[in-house]
Amino acid sequence: MQKIKTKLSTRWGFFELLVFLFWLKTVAVYLIDFRLGVSGLVGYATLLFNPLATTLLLFGAALYIKRTVPAYLTLIIIYLANTALLLFNVIYYREFTDFMTFNVIFGYSSVSEGLSTSSVALLKPQDIVIVADLVLLILGFITKIIRFDPQPIPKKQAIALTSFSIFLIFFNLTIAEAQRPQLLTRTFDRSYLVKYLGLDAFTFYDGVKTAKNSQVRSEASSTDLNQVLAFTRKHYAKPDSSLFGIAKGKNVIVIHLESFEQFLINYKLNGQEVTPFLNSLYHSKSTYSFSNFFNQVGQGKTSDAENMLENSVYGLPQGSLFSALGTDNTFQAAPAILNQRAGYSSAVFHGNKGSFWNRDNVYKNFGYQYFFDSSYFNTSANNLTEYGVKDKLLFHDSIKYLEHLQQPFYVKYITVTNHFPYDLDKKNSTFTAANTDDDSVNNYFVTAHYLDQAIKEFFTYLKKSGLYDNSIIVIYGDHYGISDSRNLKLATLLGKSAATWNDFDNMQMQRVPFMIHIPGLKSGGVQTTYGGEIDVLPTLLHLLGISSKRYIQFGTDLFSKNHDQTVAFRNGNFITPNYSYVDGDIYQNKTGEQITHPSAKLSAKIKKNSQKVNKELSLSDSLNNKNLLRYYVPKGFKPVDPKNYNYKDDFGQVLQIEKMLKQKSTSLWSKNGDHSTISDYTSDAPEIKTTDNNEKNLESAYSSVDQAASSLSSSQAAQSSK
Repeated sequence: MQKIKTKLSTRWGFFELLVFLFWLKTVAVYLIDFRLGVSGLVGYATLLFNPLATTLLLFGAALYIKRTVPAYLTLIIIYLANTALLLFNVIYYREFTDFMTFNVIFGYSSVSEGLSTSSVALLKPQDIVIVADLVLLILGFITKIIRFDPQPIPKKQAIALTSFSIFLIFFNLTIAEAQRPQLLTRTFDRSYLVKYLGLDAFTFYDGVKTAKNSQVRSEASSTDLNQVLAFTRKHYAKPDSSLFGIAKGKNVIVIHLESFEQFLINYKLNGQEVTPFLNSLYHSKSTYSFSNFFNQVGQGKTSDAENMLENSVYGLPQGSLFSALGTDNTFQAAPAILNQRAGYSSAVFHGNKGSFWNRDNVYKNFGYQYFFDSSYFNTSANNLTEYGVKDKLLFHDSIKYLEHLQQPFYVKYITVTNHFPYDLDKKNSTFTAANTDDDSVNNYFVTAHYLDQAIKEFFTYLKKSGLYDNSIIVIYGDHYGISDSRNLKLATLLGKSAATWNDFDNMQMQRVPFMIHIPGLKSGGVQTTYGGEIDVLPTLLHLLGISSKRYIQFGTDLFSKNHDQTVAFRNGNFITPNYSYVDGDIYQNKTGEQITHPSAKLSAKIKKNSQKVNKELSLSDSLNNKNLLRYYVPKGFKPVDPKNYNYKDDFGQVLQIEKMLKQKSTSLWSKNGDHSTISDYTSDAPEIKTTDNNEKNLESAYSSVDQAASSLSSSQAAQSSK
């Protein structure tokens, strides 16, 4: 014991203690929390070895400081910063099965609202391993087992340690390259970087790459657009002439199903349908439903889905495009295209703060005229889930805004109740949860059922109010709800074995619903075409009678005979109607069996598809990172000026335009004789009061806002109508 005290009373002893403690908990996290696919003696040796190099290099920086207190303080700060990075990555990984990049870290402010509770929910008892040593260190100082050593470390020794740590880094990189060639140049999967180089090395590498991307953006020129144009023009698929324009002039209502996976459709838990209403829509002859439609999101998750849906351009390889580039980038998105080509007004309804995912800036660049965020809804605690207003309340309370929009309109509803950790109060929970040892998996079915009920109520309103017959409703799932790390808990509920679950199964779980419901249509049904979120915009434009050919879009019309059925994922994996390509492995879709010895013909086909996918993703990244759309203005398109939009008084602006148009107004309110249709909306949500007195209060509220709107200048009204 005395030898230990003596050792800890020296700077070298304290340094060695911190290095050992951090190495120990890093390895523990690698083995317990991160699914790095380690196997074999070399694999585990690499995993045990990789934290040491960067830990020695980073911690060794404090050894150059001669003064006692600054030296110890610097070492402790570095230790705490690394511990925080480790803990945050553990929490992030449990939700997204991925590691934090610089774009995620610096974009945190855009998603921080509402994340605190889910972060707590993601903590586990085992996480005490990450922070328990901090308590021990404090006790060590209090009891004077650890003492401050005034004797500085000789400079030669500090340099020797730095040189040794750099040697270890290159030695580690050599081993990594032997195990996974072109690891740094391909970077197709962040888990490989962490597996072979360590978390600190990955974070440093990502920081360098982020800085390089910033430089690339500043040096971009219009000639960089040529390759993008050549690819998208060759890739374009002309529409099916029998479907082109079948929904021309109709309102478009997009319903964004948060974290909703395809397996929920038709799924029964304990003999009860989880989503009976969506099931009926899915099989309706008035609906084109797609059984092989995939989410293609990266780290941007929901924001990536929105970006692909409305721009037909991929998200970024790291972080969220909305957060990293959305404020400054140029877009040619659905709201602007529909407004300029067919006179559509546009709005988004979302019960969270406008700053979430930087939407209050991005939507202006998209050309959205109105954004009704949480500031337009009743956000009393009783009405909220962690991520915003409950879905039934969002749909119900949006009507007082929706009915004043000029038709045709393009509107999007972003639901939130079916979001991790899938908490819902008992008075709204009408479905029995599953019975696994993971509460988030159990409650996933409860919140999905609630979402299904909310959509059914909304459809009932659309029919009663008269909007239904003049609208098409697009319904899609944005991304997976149960992460890869939790799929093993879900496996038994799907009739599969957790023991045999593999990467192929995880890929198949990336299916999400996609439905286009067109009232009056009789030729709909389930489509087996393979596609993804990147394909939605050209498909929608063609149904509305608008050619997508003049725009830069990476997706193709799902109904076209020339549609590209190779679905690319953000990490470079892909799926076709016959095969799934996952991290270099090939699986047959029908059987799920891995093809270990593919024929020469299949190998050539896979190689060709892989090259095409990587080129497509690379060109999309070039378009985004260099902001190349600033150099391209399609015929008849006017670049969006975000200064034309102000979301602070959207309701007042909507009403002012309505008043200005008078008899020419096409809003539902005007067509209903200047009366509200809110009474057509029926909901069983316990938070909604439906008394006559409440209706009178609502009419009074309209009157008050109407009077306020009258004070707006006609110039402001004209500006907001652009």
